[in-house]
Amino acid sequence: MTYVDGFVVAVPTANRETYRKHAESAAAVFKEHGALKVVECWGDDVPEGKLTSFPMAVKRQDDETVVFSWVVWPSRQVRDVGMKAVMADPRVQPDINPMPFDGKRLIYGGFDVIVDV
Repeated sequence: MTYVDGFVVAVPTANRETYRKHAESAAAVFKEHGALKVVECWGDDVPEGKLTSFPMAVKRQDDETVVFSWVVWPSRQVRDVGMKAVMADPRVQPDINPMPFDGKRLIYGGFDVIVDV
């Protein structure tokens, strides 16, 4: 069964195109290192919660938009090797491809796929 890394981050709304270019560049690196698919989604209908929500989780500011992303891998084993290679790849280093958002507020995790219809 496939394995998925999920990410949620708040991106300054004015940085949408910069983020898209950053994500497109990074996606090519992920795919080169074994990812099957990379999906980046710009928030459109992301309500504020009273107890929890995407905006609360990333401490979204008024001038920011929530971005939800995921990377699909063939397996956890491929992901572990691939992610290590991605993190070491100079093309994703901040001096080459700076993050157009506050990386301290990015949340992420790895997930086993249990349903894929």
